[in-house]
Amino acid sequence: MNDSTVARSRTGEAKADPGFTVPAWMHLLSGWIHRHPAFWIRLGNLETRTVADAIEDIRVDRPIFVAGLARSGTTVLLEKLAAHPQVASHRYIDYPPVLTPYWWNRWLERVPRATEVARERAHRDGISITSQSPEAFEEMLWMAFFPQAHDPGQSAVMGRQHTHPAFERFHQEHLRKLLAVRKRQRYVAKGNYNLVRMGYLHRLYPDARFVLAIRDPVWHIASLIKQHRLFLAGEKSEPRALEHMRRVGHYEFGLDRRAINTGDADLTRRITELWESGREVEGWARYWSAIYDHVADVLEADDALRQACLIVRYEALCSEPRETLAQVFAHSALSLTAEALDDAAADLHAPGYYRPSFDDDELATIHAITGPVAARFGYAEGTLSSG
Repeated sequence: MNDSTVARSRTGEAKADPGFTVPAWMHLLSGWIHRHPAFWIRLGNLETRTVADAIEDIRVDRPIFVAGLARSGTTVLLEKLAAHPQVASHRYIDYPPVLTPYWWNRWLERVPRATEVARERAHRDGISITSQSPEAFEEMLWMAFFPQAHDPGQSAVMGRQHTHPAFERFHQEHLRKLLAVRKRQRYVAKGNYNLVRMGYLHRLYPDARFVLAIRDPVWHIASLIKQHRLFLAGEKSEPRALEHMRRVGHYEFGLDRRAINTGDADLTRRITELWESGREVEGWARYWSAIYDHVADVLEADDALRQACLIVRYEALCSEPRETLAQVFAHSALSLTAEALDDAAADLHAPGYYRPSFDDDELATIHAITGPVAARFGYAEGTLSSG
């Protein structure tokens, strides 16, 4: 989607939001890809065979998976890691034919590139992007092989026991092709749904590093509610935007919001009912708790996975950016000069464009529901934000 501010007519009526505009060519091509995953899987496999010589010596070395509930700082972490000279990621320019990265990028090299001006993304959160900015497109691979991945009625959890040989081969070959076309040595992906796939991913890549973002639930829920309202308005003003979000696997906000089922179908159904009845605060509080309670349980039960994970608090990322990023790069086994680290930390700060506006009852609800889970991640009782 393009990125801009909400457009309104002179009479004050809402018009189609340019920030959610999807070009016709992109809508048509992405729709074709989305409707025919088996064909594009075969095409991706054909691409692998065709470029076998180019990727022969490339291996997937310590891939980095950034994950967290949306609005926890995962995009910032992705951008900082992807800016490292050794690291490759998916970019906005890779869409729509994400499943054939080598051919698409080779074709793009032959197309004259227009001068771009960075624009604030549709989230209107101060993050500016161009076609070369990193983006979370790996989810399209998962959806091609796991068509029920975003069905709230089914558990989305994939542990070490999970297996899908065709996907596993395709995923590794896809990463090798992306590394080859980018001429980089390490891979980073932001995939918030990977919070329920960490065991599976760690089995596939035993040397993987996981960077998991978490945020004070009061501020986090305020941001989630803000984004949901924004995407509701954007998708209503631009119908193609809803299909775009479905095709790229973003169900966090908007007209087709779906809760991740962490293995408790009754709880997932309850969260959905709360949202549908307009009880947003309680719904998000229960969802926040469900997601991070699951993460805590998985890490407690798996020593090897716990060692591969770094928990990053959004508050620390904003208040102590240099120290926090130093931990992130060290955990990811990426060296960085002091000057480069200073540059990476220079633009990080707490958001100043909104504040939580919950009343006392809503704050009490958030604290009561999220407090015990937040404590599992070091948020001491009584220290959660009061708005």
